[in-house]
Amino acid sequence: MRFDLIQSLSLAGSSGIPNDDRTGSRDRLAWVIDGATDLGPPGLVGPRGGAAWLADQANAELACAADAPVEAMLQMLALRIADCFVAARARAPLGRWELPIAALLVARLDEDALECGWLGDCAGLLRRTDGSVIRLGRPPVERDRETQLARDFADYGLGTIKGRDDPLIETLRASRERPGLLQVLGVEGSTERADTQRVPCAPGDELLLMTDGFAALVDSYGAYDAAALMDALPRQGLAPLATALRKIENADDTCTRFPRFKISDDATALWLRIA
Repeated sequence: MRFDLIQSLSLAGSSGIPNDDRTGSRDRLAWVIDGATDLGPPGLVGPRGGAAWLADQANAELACAADAPVEAMLQMLALRIADCFVAARARAPLGRWELPIAALLVARLDEDALECGWLGDCAGLLRRTDGSVIRLGRPPVERDRETQLARDFADYGLGTIKGRDDPLIETLRASRERPGLLQVLGVEGSTERADTQRVPCAPGDELLLMTDGFAALVDSYGAYDAAALMDALPRQGLAPLATALRKIENADDTCTRFPRFKISDDATALWLRIA
């Protein structure tokens, strides 16, 4: 079996801020990566932000990674990124909060199954030819926590993180200072908290991989459930779904109906068919 690429899409949350998402696919491997928003100005790995740097590194490594079970592939990825970080680091980090981190979901085709591995809150949906839909990746627990935190800090103003220096940023930095709290890809060489999942699949099944910014259609805004989103793909394609996503967010540009730190997050989706 192999993957056939149907469509891919990646939108920056704002045209004025670079997109920290990445995605790619090969015959038997596909992935989405979501670089976590930097909580300070660039400088740790040079003039670009740490989130974009990490997403680029992970994307390049996966594009040429040797075929292996997902757990081993993720561990090798983490070790390679740790080595690259040592070479690229321009100075000592101001704290653990400045170390680049990212979420990712990797899907690998085996002889008769789809093997997935993930760190963080990217999501996937597998629709079988019988119409049943299986969710891949973590439940949206982290998104729920973020929503509650945004609600708690609503009095400080929501809609952007970049360039802030207030209690909200201090709280977000403190959350990254706690070792072991975040189940993410980082630069310290470990993926010991990665999760994996193996599900049967067959030619004709379709796969949608998403960063949390795109999965918000289901997880945050309730515009679709998992089955309805997969049903919409062949009728609409990814671009109209992304337009609907941004329409919801722009209609709530004060972030009050759906509490969130940014009006729009980077949103990336990869639609594949198993052949």
